[in-house]
Order: sequence, then C-alpha cells, then structure tokens
Amino acid sequence: MKQINHSFDLDIKGLTSQFIGGKWERSETDLHPVISPSTEQILTYVSQPTLYDADQAAKSARDAYDKGPWSKLDITERIAICERLCNAIEARLPELNRAWGLESGATQSHAQIINDMVGVAVWRHMLESAASIKWEEQREDAILFREPIGTVLSIMTFNGPIVLMGMKIIPALLAGCTVIGKHAPESQLTSRLLCAAIEEAELPPGVLTLLAADTKVTQHLVSHPMIDMVSLTGGTSIGIEVVKNTADRLARTSLELGGKSPAIILEDAEIEDVLTTLVPGSTAFMGQVCVNLSRVLAPKKRYNEIVEALAEQYKKISLDDPLKATTQQGPMAVKRGLLRTERHVELAKQQGASLIVGGKRPPDFDRGWWYEPTLLANANNSMNVVQEEIFGPVTAVIEYKDVAEAVKLANDSDFGLAASVYGTDQNLAMDVAKQLQSGSVAINTAGISFMQPFGGYKKSGWGRECGKEGILEFTQIKQVINGTQ
Repeated sequence: MKQINHSFDLDIKGLTSQFIGGKWERSETDLHPVISPSTEQILTYVSQPTLYDADQAAKSARDAYDKGPWSKLDITERIAICERLCNAIEARLPELNRAWGLESGATQSHAQIINDMVGVAVWRHMLESAASIKWEEQREDAILFREPIGTVLSIMTFNGPIVLMGMKIIPALLAGCTVIGKHAPESQLTSRLLCAAIEEAELPPGVLTLLAADTKVTQHLVSHPMIDMVSLTGGTSIGIEVVKNTADRLARTSLELGGKSPAIILEDAEIEDVLTTLVPGSTAFMGQVCVNLSRVLAPKKRYNEIVEALAEQYKKISLDDPLKATTQQGPMAVKRGLLRTERHVELAKQQGASLIVGGKRPPDFDRGWWYEPTLLANANNSMNVVQEEIFGPVTAVIEYKDVAEAVKLANDSDFGLAASVYGTDQNLAMDVAKQLQSGSVAINTAGISFMQPFGGYKKSGWGRECGKEGILEFTQIKQVINGTQ
C-alpha cells in the first residue's frame, strides 16, 4: 500500500479573508476544509465567499469601470500594468504548482507544462497581441472604435486555474474591462496566491477581484445586474444555465463548454507514431481536460491491433503522489468526478462495452479519489460512454468500416470542441479534418494551439479564447461618422 502524507506547507495570505476591491477583507463566516484528493486529509481551513462578498465585488468592479481610469487608459499603460501582474504570477509559479497539486491532485510535471510553459506563453502572447490590435480604425465613411464591453465575470475551473488567467482574465483586462475572476471552490489555495500577485502588481482598486466561490454565490454573480458579460469555462449544462440567467438583461456571454473529442485513426497510420500523442492526449490530468481524446475511432481491418497497442500503453501508466516530480498521474480532483466515472464505466459494461484496462480503484491506494486509466472496446455511438462527457480517465474505442463512416460517427455528437486525425496520407487527413464539426482539429498530434482563437461548435459553446480574437471577445464596436466633413 502506497503511503502519501500531504501537509500544508505553503505560506498563503488571506486564508480567512477575501481579496475584494484591491484589499483583503476578513470574512465573518464559518471556515471550510481544504481536502487533499490524494489522501482525503484536511490540509487547512479557509473562508468561502458569501453573497455579501459577491455584491461587494460586483460594486467594486462597477465603480472601477464607471468612475475609474482603467477603460480610458492608453493601451500601452494597460499592457504595462498587466505585464506587472504576469511577472508577479510567474514569480509564484513554484508555489502555485504545489498548491494546485495539493488541492486538485495535478502532478508537478503536468503543472509545469500547463502553467510554466503554456500559461506563460499564453499571457505573453496576449500582451503582444494587444499592442497590434487596431483599437481605432478609419474606414471608408466612418471611424471604428473598439471599446470594452464593461464589467466581466470570468468563471474558471479547477483543471486550469492558472493558465485560464491568461486565457480569460488578462485578455479582458487588456480590452479595458474590469473583472471578477470566479475560481472553483476547489481552487482556494491557488486563488489566494494569485490574489497576492494582484496585490503586488498594484492594479487599480476594483479592476480585478478573484473569488473561489461555490455554486450559490456563482449563480448570484451570473444574475447580477452590475455584470455586463459572463465568460465561462465549464460544463454544457452550466453554460445553458448561464444563458438563461443572463437573457433578461441581454448580457454578453462567451462559453467554452464540454467536449467529447474524437481521434480518427486512418488505415495507413503508423501506430507507434500515433501512440506518442494519443495516449497522453486521452489521459492528461486523469481525463479532466475538456479536449481529451475520449473517443478513438479505429478501422475495422486494424481494430484489434489498435486496441491491443492502446491497452499495452494504458497498462504502463503509473499512479503516485502528484507532488513527486516523476509521477505520471495522480488522483481525480473531486469525489463527484470519481463517482461519475465509476457510474459511467459500469453502465458501459451493462450496455455491451468490453473492459480492457482499468475500471477500478488501484489496489495500492485505500484512501483518496483514485481511479485507474480505463480503456473500453466494442463501444458504439448508442452508448452513454460515447455520447456523454465523463471528465474522467475513460477512453472508448469504436470500430468503423470506411472513412465516410468514421466522419459520420465522429460528428454524431452534441459536442464539437476538439478532434484529432492520424494518418500518413496528408491530403486525406486534411480532407477528413475539414469535414469534422469541431472548433479545433489536430493532424498527427493531439491538443490545440493556444496562440490562435479556440472555441467550440454545437454544445461545446460559442465565442473564442486565445489569439487577438480572445481580446476582441471582450470588446464592442462603435462607429462614428462625421457629417461636417
């Protein structure tokens, strides 16, 4: 039995406070435990934001936008201030990565990729992009002005609390908006470390508030009359609720929602080359990544070969303490995710899928939210495991007879966030990519570009993040014509 003992060893300011309007405000509420998903031990206690805190945050953002200078600053000034914030975050990355591992089970290797590499690249690219945008443009008969949308509520998830700062928060700030960043309740430690970075960067009061709030407080903010736009990363059902709760005031929404991403392996694919990206692309962060390749479509002639090759690799995936530098995979971040995964695997077996690898708690762990990376064969599009987002380490392999059927099966989904196509015939792979109903398609690799606009088709949402389009998402266009000329 593996012994993991996580102790709270970080110096984090404001555990019993909320950072609102540029200062720490002590909370007069009961304290809530921060629980390690690795051991189920209580790491520490924190205060969670209240409805009162939410109202104060909304008022602070509203006042900062309406009365403060932020939206009126020259773009070079906003870039300089946002760069100070990025510098302050980067200086805290070792602490942030450890905090993320403690409270959400992210491995340190995953954290270094997602935060140190991707996160830094994203917000640095945003700073560069903001300088190149035409904020004022003369056209034939009018001047066009790009103006901020106003106050923004950016809702983030436990699986990317740091990188999403670059995808959602920094772009909105650069556009001239004031922002409330709503972290998941599972991100209490990382959220407070990020608040310390905001404090150090000396952003104007009210320009940026971060709250690691629960569902009740989040819903209150979504419906708040002082919020002009809601930018959400989250599940599709949550996105639908956001649309309903903003409809009465026609608040702008940008929604990056669920995924059920397919990987089509063409007949001419070199399987060894495929595995180098397909395996990590289907199992990253224990399947708790919206673009993970959870559906693998394999040609009938090579189906058994592909299942066997995937099974061999899945069996090699080791689970261990996420704070160890060499650990491949840690626990699942939340208990409800573990229970949802267990239910889906059992239902898949009942519906006729074959369990090839995994499907249970690893025997080396008697506590914590652990689950073996799981591979299912003989799956088809009538099964729940193929149609529903699990957000857990479960991959289903589906057989197809020809390319046309592969495309049809891949598109037979409510989701359209990401996809991959593997094959040696580049022309065929590109032709398949063009037919897929997905906001992002990778050829002979997995994942997305964080330097270009990214978002979903169908129930995977609307709006785009990253690239200069990710900044423009938080703007509106004003045309000015001059009748005296």
